[in-house]
Amino acid sequence: MNQDKVSKLSDAEKKVRYEDKTGSKNVNLEYKPSYSERWDNARATKKVVFWFAVAAIILTLIAGFNFGGWVTGGTAQQMTQDAVVQRLSSICVAQFDQDLGKIQKLRELKGMKTYQRDDYVKDQGWATMPGDEEPDLKVADTCAKHLMQLSQ
Repeated sequence: MNQDKVSKLSDAEKKVRYEDKTGSKNVNLEYKPSYSERWDNARATKKVVFWFAVAAIILTLIAGFNFGGWVTGGTAQQMTQDAVVQRLSSICVAQFDQDLGKIQKLRELKGMKTYQRDDYVKDQGWATMPGDEEPDLKVADTCAKHLMQLSQ
């Protein structure tokens, strides 16, 4: 009863070449499964599953940060600070509009060099927000840029 694995296979599954009495050669070809049968019988190994998971994580991160609008904590904080400065610069422009000598001061501001404008806005007190004691440099810089866009 001890048979080896080769003899246990049916003749349809073996590749057998033999000659019959007439001298012709006959070959029994083994059965080749279709793609769908091979797909149904496929079993992933641990190694394949692991690398597939790693690739899925990497692709998710790439898609999220490039197309999904994800940002890091530092970028979110910078975006928040920029939004606050933009809002406060609107208050600075409103404080400029309340100044009685705004036309003359706008001419002076436009006559200055770029690096001097934020100091001028700070000195005028427009960049000092209500409730604060000192002006904010970023607000003064952004406010000066907005004031430069105003027409006389």
